[in-house]
Amino acid sequence: MKSSQLAKGFQARPDSTSSEKRTALDRLNAIDGLVQTKTPTRPEMAVRSNTPLAIAEPDESEAASENESAQYRAWRVEHGYRPGQVIELPLKAIKHSPFNPRHFYLKSSIAELAVNLAKQGQQQAIHVIPDYDNPGSYFVSDGGRRVRALKEANHETVKALVIDLPIGIQSYKLGYDLNVQRDSQTVFDNAIVWKRFLDEQHFQSQKELAEHLGLDESTVAVALSIAKLPETIMQEMVTRTDRFGSNMAYQVGRYHGARGTDATLRLINKILSDDLSTRQVADIVKGRANAQQSAKPAGRQRYAQRLDIKLDGVSVGDLKSYGDDRLELRLRGLTKEKRDDILRQIEQMLLPAK
Repeated sequence: MKSSQLAKGFQARPDSTSSEKRTALDRLNAIDGLVQTKTPTRPEMAVRSNTPLAIAEPDESEAASENESAQYRAWRVEHGYRPGQVIELPLKAIKHSPFNPRHFYLKSSIAELAVNLAKQGQQQAIHVIPDYDNPGSYFVSDGGRRVRALKEANHETVKALVIDLPIGIQSYKLGYDLNVQRDSQTVFDNAIVWKRFLDEQHFQSQKELAEHLGLDESTVAVALSIAKLPETIMQEMVTRTDRFGSNMAYQVGRYHGARGTDATLRLINKILSDDLSTRQVADIVKGRANAQQSAKPAGRQRYAQRLDIKLDGVSVGDLKSYGDDRLELRLRGLTKEKRDDILRQIEQMLLPAK
């Protein structure tokens, strides 16, 4: 079944708490509550799907809930699965949902997580939804980053919770709301996914899309204008979302339309090196300033030297020197342990000599 058919064919089941009133975080908390109360504590109770799943007769704990879908009920009874049970699934059985709100995953972040998983193993289960049309395979609902990192760390299985959600626009909305609350959704993810939704006619207009997401139509329009950029350009900006929000990315998109890819890459480098504001970039786009000119605010100093810092071969930031007495260190994508270790080393270096 095509993704468009999945989206259009899904009919929301009756819910005593309407989807308008029930937030995405409520749904996630409900799932987490199942994990805390029903996850098996004995190793022999963990189901491994690389062997046939045991068929179990339903008991009182397996009684269908008021909001449980018929497909999920049939699947879990067939496989003897209890809601909230953590099982091991082969990674090759996991596939990414066509309604994943995320499109971009930072290579540095995946590589860092892969190192941690190789050392410590998987600590948190991902959430998956059975592909009822293709038995034995599952869509990722939450945990796409962990799946990518596990593959990079050469794992063969993944710990997972099998949850009762549809694959369609409703599952996108759930993931989108969660990512917004976690502050992990970017305008570049929105640009790619929203354009695809319109191209595949899940929505007939950007107005309909905006209404479904509860956003101003202008917000959707800005994202769709950014979607015209090549992904190579977006990749340069998605690593620095602190500098490239929707307004800055919109101006970069306008510049690209007039000047092309090479000039736009140079502009992005200048935005970062000279710390240009959105207004300054808008002036460059309008021709009031030249992208090759020094367009720094008064009092700002251009760095004298820049050192790119890499961790395990992946760029994680830079170190800049200004004049005779100033250093500026910027790092991102670090684990908490690595960050704290760097802080301790810097503090040690700055202690007065005994």
